[in-house]
Amino acid sequence: MDFQLTEEQRAIQEMVREFADKEIAPRAADIDRCDEFPNDVFQKMAAQGLMGLPFPEQYGGGGADTVSQALVVEEISRASGSVGLTYAAHLSLGCAPIYNFGIEEQKKKWLTPLAKGESLGALALTESKGGSDLAGSVATTAVLTGGEWVINGSKMYVTSGAVARSINTLCVTDKSKGHRGLSMILVPRDAPGLVIGKVEEKMGLHGSLTTQVFFEDCRVPKENLLGAEGAGFKQAMMTLDGGRIGIGAMALGLGRAALEASVKYAQERQAFGKPIADFQAIQWMIADASMELEAARLLVAQAAYLKDQKQNFSQQAAMAKLYASEAADRACWKAIQIHGGAGYLRDFPVERFYRDNRLTLIGEGTSEILRMVIARNILKNQ
Repeated sequence: MDFQLTEEQRAIQEMVREFADKEIAPRAADIDRCDEFPNDVFQKMAAQGLMGLPFPEQYGGGGADTVSQALVVEEISRASGSVGLTYAAHLSLGCAPIYNFGIEEQKKKWLTPLAKGESLGALALTESKGGSDLAGSVATTAVLTGGEWVINGSKMYVTSGAVARSINTLCVTDKSKGHRGLSMILVPRDAPGLVIGKVEEKMGLHGSLTTQVFFEDCRVPKENLLGAEGAGFKQAMMTLDGGRIGIGAMALGLGRAALEASVKYAQERQAFGKPIADFQAIQWMIADASMELEAARLLVAQAAYLKDQKQNFSQQAAMAKLYASEAADRACWKAIQIHGGAGYLRDFPVERFYRDNRLTLIGEGTSEILRMVIARNILKNQ
């Protein structure tokens, strides 16, 4: 894909690759082992102008396009899945809803500090009684009382909920209207009645903080409604479409890391008197992983390009996220197989790549849901 990149996109990619290799990759194993949230890494990323990369400079952003954003997420995820997920979620889930649906005052007050990297943003959608059935599972309510929204309920799987300055929260504001009664409300970290739950213990991505969030008569100013009342479901779907490009790029980065580790190990590991890279079985695994990741790269780039062109990209984003996550899953699995017994040890990074990548097949639409999204789009347009 490099031959299609603009000079600016290539410069951003090279800068971030160098930064990730120097500042993130050496820390990745310790971040995973110690369940450490690397706040200092995000401060350094803010200094590089990365925390608001795709948003206009007037709000503290970098004014870059979605293709550049995908390239950056890929390079950071290649170094650390935990940092990659936190970064991708901050941009797509924490910042984008404010930029896309907020009024000017909201953008200045809430988006600007996020884009400058002074703090992180988050999105709260999923609840304990539902995940993929977003329209029918939201039970968290928001009632307008005396110029304030009074919110009650709980959310789960909130990325960066424990450290976010603001949490974009999907609530029921009119139960009688079904999914048309859902609204997105920005909840500040210091809102009365907001309670952050424990940090979840996960299979992978140990440096990315996932929490429950509880709302106990949580009071938020009326003006914190994002967009129109009742537009929350549509806003959530649009946000997930954009987020899927980021998750696809994250998977691509993890898959690349696994492939690079496999090639290096196969060239160094001796068996039967020669490097295992000389054996056809190993060569075929490397060839398959490389081919599939390259196809994933083009799908992610296509979805990002369509978004930048303000064309409908929902189907392409679903395809990119679905294929990239599954291609990376296979690349990570093959990497462990190529490493043999060593691949099962934490002394080598490939087992971490595999654990970290599993989330990409679940978050922002499971593989099964995305297949439904793709098929329905195709059938509807025939």
